[in-house]
Amino acid sequence: MRRYVIKRLAQAVGVLWAAYTVSFLVLNWLPGDPVTAMASAGMDSGDVDPARLVALRHEYGFDKPVLVQYADCLGGAMSGDFGDSVATGRPVTSTLADALPQTLQLTSAALLLAVLLGGGLAVLATYTTRRWLRQLLLSLPPLGVSVPTFWVGLLLVETFSFRLHWFPAFGNDGLEGLVLPALTLAVPTGAQVAQVLAKSLLTALDQAYVETARAKGADRWRVHLRHALRNASLPALTVVGLLVGQLIAGSVVVETVFSRDGLGRVTAAAVTAQDIPVVQGVVAFGALIFVTTNLVIDLVYPLLDPRIVVASGRRAALA
Repeated sequence: MRRYVIKRLAQAVGVLWAAYTVSFLVLNWLPGDPVTAMASAGMDSGDVDPARLVALRHEYGFDKPVLVQYADCLGGAMSGDFGDSVATGRPVTSTLADALPQTLQLTSAALLLAVLLGGGLAVLATYTTRRWLRQLLLSLPPLGVSVPTFWVGLLLVETFSFRLHWFPAFGNDGLEGLVLPALTLAVPTGAQVAQVLAKSLLTALDQAYVETARAKGADRWRVHLRHALRNASLPALTVVGLLVGQLIAGSVVVETVFSRDGLGRVTAAAVTAQDIPVVQGVVAFGALIFVTTNLVIDLVYPLLDPRIVVASGRRAALA
């Protein structure tokens, strides 16, 4: 088990480093100059004092060779310092810390709804003995995956805000203001969870151990939840880990549609202004959340199926 945990931790560190490195290279290769954009705010770029540009490039380190910039940025990121925003001059860490609570609240609520709705739909669809109902329920996840997130958000706003007046359409107004944005994010995510879990459940219900449990007198509900669902949940857990990154990316659209403050709006503004330090900070934070979630899922796997640790140990011994 110790070797399994160390291996997963090493993989997590490698993913974080790769994500930060790729984002640094891509952002530095983009056309345009963020310092020029900042210095020329509100005036023609030709009127900017060249001496001011030189001073700003030196202040933000853009006059150094790329490798030196990378080493400085990576060293700062490892200590939690991503520098200052080119657009606002505020520390990137403070900018992200101000926006983080709202985004974490939104993505956590969306993930919880996605797991509950997607898992419940998959269990109900595979448990029912009515063929027409099963086909109807199994046809919903592909529909949920194919519908654009912004369209779902606009539809929910039109129905539950403008027509029924149940929830506010915009802003960060407590729990009521969280319902529609979280549901908007949860629909495509929950649909993917339902697709994978339903397929795994149908496969598990055809296995020999399920027939053995039935032969021993276990009722359908016990067989479905205790025997089949435990083994079928492994692929769904993997999908949930991958979907965390999708939720963070989807928050950009959802926070824009619902005019919510958060990392999504910070990211959109930073990309528009070519604010490289802020974008790198957002990428690093997103990678950290993604890696942490998948690490937790990797550590939960052995609790559901101890054979995973055994198989990992055998592969390590053979290597």
